[in-house]
Amino acid sequence: MSSVLTAVVARTEMDREMTMKKVALRIMPFVFLCYLVNFLDRTNIGYAALTMNQDLNIGPVMFGWIVGIFFVGYCGSEVPSNLAYHRFGARIWIARIMVTWGLITIFCAFVQSPTQLLVARFLLGVAEGGFSPGMFMYLSGWFPARWRAKAMAIFLIGSPISSVIGGPLSSAILSLHQVGGLKQWQWLFLLEGIPAIVLGVYCFFTLIDKPAKAAWLNEDERIWLTAELQQEQAKIEQHYRMTLFQTLTNSRVLMLALTYLAGLIGLNGVVYWMPQIVKSYGLTNVEVGLVTAIPNLCGAIAMLIWARRSDRTGKRIWHVITASLFGAAGMIVASLMQETTYIIMGLSFALIGAFAFLATFWALPPAFLTGRSAAAGFALILTVGNMSGFVGPLLVGWIKEATHSYSGSFLMLSTFLLGAALLTALFGRRTRLLEDMDKQTGKP
Repeated sequence: MSSVLTAVVARTEMDREMTMKKVALRIMPFVFLCYLVNFLDRTNIGYAALTMNQDLNIGPVMFGWIVGIFFVGYCGSEVPSNLAYHRFGARIWIARIMVTWGLITIFCAFVQSPTQLLVARFLLGVAEGGFSPGMFMYLSGWFPARWRAKAMAIFLIGSPISSVIGGPLSSAILSLHQVGGLKQWQWLFLLEGIPAIVLGVYCFFTLIDKPAKAAWLNEDERIWLTAELQQEQAKIEQHYRMTLFQTLTNSRVLMLALTYLAGLIGLNGVVYWMPQIVKSYGLTNVEVGLVTAIPNLCGAIAMLIWARRSDRTGKRIWHVITASLFGAAGMIVASLMQETTYIIMGLSFALIGAFAFLATFWALPPAFLTGRSAAAGFALILTVGNMSGFVGPLLVGWIKEATHSYSGSFLMLSTFLLGAALLTALFGRRTRLLEDMDKQTGKP
C-alpha cells in the first residue's frame, strides 16, 4: 500500500498529463471509430429513405415509426446489457454487440416491405442496446474525473463526424443503382454493415478491460492511474453508495434521465430527418450529403471546444444549460426563416447546441455513480434518454404530415431543449442541497 501512495504522491502534474495523453492516444482512436460506425449504422436509414421510401411505399408517419422502433428495442435491452457488461467485461461484451448489429444492418438490405423493415430495425436496436452505456462505463474506468468530459466528447464526436463522413459517403453509395441486381438503398445497408463486424472481431482480440492489465503503461503509470481511479471511486461510494434498487429510484438519476430525454429529442428529431429536410429544398442526393455535413461539422467542433472548457473550469451544470439554450435558439431561428440558407444556418446553431449538450452532459453522472450503481444508473439514463429516438422523429413526421412544413417541427423541438436546460438547473440545485446537508451532518 505504501508503494502505491508513494507513486501517487511522487508523480508531478506533467507526469499525470503525459500518462493520460498516452492513455488517450492508445484508447480513443478505436473508441471513436466504433461510435462513428455505430451512429452511421443507426442513422443511415435517413439517407436510405431518399430512394427506399418510394420503393417500399413508406410515408412520413410510417418512416417515423421505422426510425423510432429501433429505440424501443434499444432501450429495452440497455439495462440487462449493461449488467452483462459488468459481468463479462468490455472486451467480450462490446465485441458481441458490434458483430451482432453489423449482421442485422446487412439483413436490412434484403427486406421487401415496411413491416419487415420495422422488425429488422427493432432487432437492430436490441443488438445495439448496451453499446453506449458500456462505452461510458469503459471510459469511466480509464479516465479520472478531471479528464473525463474531454474523453467523453472525443467518443461522442463520432456522432456528428459520422454525419460529416456518412452524408457524402451514403450519397455516393446511392449512385450504385442496380449494380449486382441490388437497389441503391440495399447497397447502403450492405456496405455500411461490414465495418461493425470487422471492428467487433478486432475488439475481441485487442481491447484491454482496465489500466492494471495495460502492458503499454509502465509500472509507475499503472500504479498511479489505478490508485487514482480507486481513490475517486472510494470517495464517491463513501458519499453515495447505493443498492441497485436505490440507484434506479434515485431522484438525481431520474432527473438526469429526463434531462437526457429532453435534450436528445431536440437532437434526434433533426438528425434522422435532416436528409429529407435538405432534399425538400430541391437538391440532388449528392448535394444533400454535402449540405448535411455542414451542421454536423459545426456540432463536432463545438463538442470538443465546450467539453475542454467544461473540464478546465469544472462548471459542469452551467455548460450543459448554456448548450441547451443555444440549441433551442437555433431551432427557433430555423422555424421562423423562409429562405433555405437561413434555415440551414438555424439548424447548424441548433446542432451546435445539441451536440455541446451531449458532450458535457456525461460528465454529470460519474460524479455520484460508481461500480454496479454506475452500470445501472448509466443504463437507466440512456434507456429513458434514447426513447428520444422514438419520440423525436415520430413527432416530426406527424407535424410534417399535418402541416406540410417543417417549421412547426423545429418550434416543437426547441421546447424540449428548453426543458433540458430547466431540468439541468433543477439537478444542480438538488445537488447543492445534498452537499449542504452533508456539511451540516459532518459527512466527509
